Amino acid sequence: MDHERVVRDVTVRLPMASTVLEACQWTVAALARHTPATISILLQVHDRLRCVAATGAWQVFSTVPLKTGSDTGHDPEPSIVARVYDSGEPAIVPDVTADPDYLPVRPDVTAEICVPVRDRSGRPLGVLDLQWSGPVETDRWRATAQRLADRLGARIGALGGPPAESRSEKLLRHATAMTTAPTDWDLMTAAIAAARDVSALSAAVLILDGRREPRLGAPTGTPGPLEERIRAELAEAGPAALGRMIARAHRHGSAYTLGEAGHPSTEDYLPLTRAGARTLVAVPVGPPDGGGVLLVADERLLRPDPTTVNLIELLAGQAWTCLDRLRTLARLREQASSDPLTGLRHTGPFGQRIARATPGRTALLAIDVDGFKDVNDTYGHQAGDRLLVGLARALEGALRQGDELYRTGGDEFVAVIEVSRPEEAVRIAERLTEAARRAGRTISVGVALPRPGETPERTLSRADQALYAVKKHGRDGVHLSAA
Repeated sequence: MDHERVVRDVTVRLPMASTVLEACQWTVAALARHTPATISILLQVHDRLRCVAATGAWQVFSTVPLKTGSDTGHDPEPSIVARVYDSGEPAIVPDVTADPDYLPVRPDVTAEICVPVRDRSGRPLGVLDLQWSGPVETDRWRATAQRLADRLGARIGALGGPPAESRSEKLLRHATAMTTAPTDWDLMTAAIAAARDVSALSAAVLILDGRREPRLGAPTGTPGPLEERIRAELAEAGPAALGRMIARAHRHGSAYTLGEAGHPSTEDYLPLTRAGARTLVAVPVGPPDGGGVLLVADERLLRPDPTTVNLIELLAGQAWTCLDRLRTLARLREQASSDPLTGLRHTGPFGQRIARATPGRTALLAIDVDGFKDVNDTYGHQAGDRLLVGLARALEGALRQGDELYRTGGDEFVAVIEVSRPEEAVRIAERLTEAARRAGRTISVGVALPRPGETPERTLSRADQALYAVKKHGRDGVHLSAA
């Protein structure tokens, strides 16, 4: 093999390449005429190595995570190409089965040579990777591959560096971030950042139809001046104005400005023009009932093209799908930890809460509805259910902010409260009995405070014993367990 000829044939056309993509494709095609190896060139685009040219492979990896980290906060799976890019040192792998970082592209590959691609200043740009399925002079080919990579890197540097991330690639990256968002806040922040990035406009605001009234979605950590002004104007305009924007988007669909001066804004969008927006894309989010609108704007007078609007529509659809999933999971978790009749938390969360009880400060109030069995036997279970729901609301209303009420059985409740002394717990228990009387029923309440070293179960047992003492002495009262 005449390696000097290989270098000459590959590099002769590089000065004529007008784009980075051309330079990489010509390099791979020319090199393939001299070796049966699987050849690929991967360049860094955002946070990944992206394959921009390849030949001879049954399959190539479109993108490979960088070894230095990822957007998700988890270390990505290692690979030889990422290792070479990260270290700047070439890799010669005479037996790929012995290297755990090998990414399989063909079942018959035996050896791999991977070298870094750098510009003239030494800045890493990507890698040139060759894989063989037969015998190969690894030392000769490593030197040749590095010479080719150096020439290619110089040409890429002269052309301005690796290609920019395309808008569709940005959309895919942001869609992944939204899919993995753990909370509503994280999701809305990701959606707003994605709308700015994909559209190349400077401001994005998400308006959602809340339970009571429309509301602005979570701001990002670094909103620009226009976005801050828009949020201020929308907050001042009030819920009615936000509702009109949502209704307009869902009634008529997505809309965008044409970048022409001298035309007045529609009345619904006056808060945005007052903030200084001269370009606007408005896209409906979710269903008409309960959804919202995504507003993406800029101070410059621009003409968003239909493709940009379509990408933002895809983004809005993905954001709503992720938001709906998070809300569904939250409802399921709430149902799993709540009593379906009264809506109160039940025994599972109660056990977790009393496990955190502070000796001498956390009081347990065991509550039992007096004569509940008679109601069920006389008027039926539906009447008993209505009684429990009404009583649960009455007891919740009598508790202080931060006090917690649980339903632990058929007509049994437990309140967990923080107090400074036992007398305070007794007073709160008496407030509960008064609230029950106002609701037309009576209750018996046993009070106990955890002792040092005492298990939560034992504290609850003492509260139950105090409750039985009330029952024994005529019901409708409060008894404090002995300290």
